[in-house]
Amino acid sequence: MAHESFEDEEVAKILNEKYVSIKVDREERPDVDSIYMKVCQMMTGHGGWPLTIFMTPDKVPFYAGTYFPKTSKYGRPGLMEALTQLYQKYVEDPNHIASVTKSVTDALTRSITPKSHNRLTKDTLDKAYEPLAKGYDFTYGGFGEAPKFPMPQNLLFLLRHYYFTGNTAALKMVEKTLKDMASGGIWDHIGYGFARYSTDEEWLVPHFEKMLYDNALLLMVYTECFQITKNPFYRQISEQIITFIKREMISDEGAFYSAIDADSEGVEGKYYVWEYEEIFDTLGHDLGELYVDVYDLTPEGNFEGKNIPNLIDQDLEYVAREINLPLDALLKKLEVARTKLLEKREERIYPHVDDKILTAWNGLMIAALAKAGRVFANQEYIQMAENAIEFIEKNLYDKHRLMARYREGEAKYHAYIDDYAFLLWAYLELFETTFSKKYLKQAHFLSEQMLELFWDEEHGGFYFSGKDSEQLIAKDKEIYDGAIPSGNSVAAVMLTRLGYLSGNTTYLDKVEEMYYTFFNDINRISSASPFFLQSLQLMEYKTKEVVILGKKDNDKGIHLLKEVQTEFLPNVVFLSGEAPEDFSEVAPFATAYKQIDDETTVYICENFACRQPTTNIENAIKAIKEK
Repeated sequence: MAHESFEDEEVAKILNEKYVSIKVDREERPDVDSIYMKVCQMMTGHGGWPLTIFMTPDKVPFYAGTYFPKTSKYGRPGLMEALTQLYQKYVEDPNHIASVTKSVTDALTRSITPKSHNRLTKDTLDKAYEPLAKGYDFTYGGFGEAPKFPMPQNLLFLLRHYYFTGNTAALKMVEKTLKDMASGGIWDHIGYGFARYSTDEEWLVPHFEKMLYDNALLLMVYTECFQITKNPFYRQISEQIITFIKREMISDEGAFYSAIDADSEGVEGKYYVWEYEEIFDTLGHDLGELYVDVYDLTPEGNFEGKNIPNLIDQDLEYVAREINLPLDALLKKLEVARTKLLEKREERIYPHVDDKILTAWNGLMIAALAKAGRVFANQEYIQMAENAIEFIEKNLYDKHRLMARYREGEAKYHAYIDDYAFLLWAYLELFETTFSKKYLKQAHFLSEQMLELFWDEEHGGFYFSGKDSEQLIAKDKEIYDGAIPSGNSVAAVMLTRLGYLSGNTTYLDKVEEMYYTFFNDINRISSASPFFLQSLQLMEYKTKEVVILGKKDNDKGIHLLKEVQTEFLPNVVFLSGEAPEDFSEVAPFATAYKQIDDETTVYICENFACRQPTTNIENAIKAIKEK
């Protein structure tokens, strides 16, 4: 619409004469996007972008839609006709407009479901698993039909469902999805990184836009799948995602950009696709023949006459046998080809980079990097996470109030619940990676401010915007996950973790209340909030709190952490300090624990009931890993 309608002189003339036009960046103002998208869905039965809202000076909508061509076509009303007719209706029939706006505000008031007398239970977890299993694509992995999105929150839930129940089907669904996505064109086989979604069911043709949040959440999933399976393939993809982020999505100050556009020179995918002959011009005959054979490139192409490299239905071990090469030798040749093609591709005009630094999305990437650094024992990844959190602390606070967006030296917009919840996730991952208590102190500060600003004292749960933010036509409270998990979902999981980590049961009480607040919403569509259900998994299954006392550079302590940090232990939280007083500000319950004979001492508790402490590290490791 930007080019077809808004840059058109006829459209501009009527807009400027009859309307006040407001253009909103939905990533900077997700509160505006969320509430008006809800209105669009109420009025039309569907949503989507671009979102077009016609509203009164009081900001109450009386007409809504998504895409409007300039003139009516494709069965859609044209923008010129809509602008003319709606203005006429607004001037000549104000009673009708008033009736519509009242129905909109009434519907918005009713849209927030009241707290139930019923509580979510362990049965909810099984109920959520069933539609995920039913909607799973057994042929190509993933969920549903084209267009197919990665849906990482589904995968994170399934990994935990496998862990807590032993249901191997859940793990198999995740593994096939991760392998098939990394084989398809949604994965950039030359420069790495995942595109936003696939336009087809087999993950071949992506919408070429690359989003920070997708790559952060998928980095988390691939890392956790490696923890469970120890399959080096998942580690490889995790590390390649980070390589891409470091090369293309990191600012000079260490924070992360939001997105890379799909198109360059006005053509979608132009930067990423290849003419068949280009491959040979770049690689020469022999290496070119190998590359086009392995990555399914043809003269006809697989995308508008050009080629998207992919490994769909390809078996590299089979290829190596067929050409009588050891697999390692084949992989080295393909890496040489990839490097040359990347260098060639970098000569092209690069897509536009959305260089906004969003607190929420940076929180996701920081959390993922901290976890990857911990699991893969990679200090560089940890440092990337620490640099980014330091940037946020220095640049995205205004008088102790977290802000949502930074660009060109300006921090703007009071942070939303997503910003607080996702940044809380980042602090918890950084703490469990470094055991620096400054991160746990900041997690407490953020949690207290989050509860003060966003918590609904009457019904429970978190509103999207804070009490000190611009008040829109209605308050909004999200629980269903979309492309990213909802703020309430992440807040619930992180408050649960922080409650068990610190011994502060106030946090657990708030989450417990949310199980009543959102009972009706989740009971209606149980699989629509998979991230939120991670908190229920922690509450309903056995959790462990592990306190380690002893010097950080002690051989026993290093061995213990190395053994447990590579494992997938979603129900275990760790505290580590040199002396009990280290915990006084962040986990007071642990100040009562004593070190035995100056040895590394481990306390293992289950739901705050502790076993006898031990200095036998092997026994401690075994007990921690027990389900």
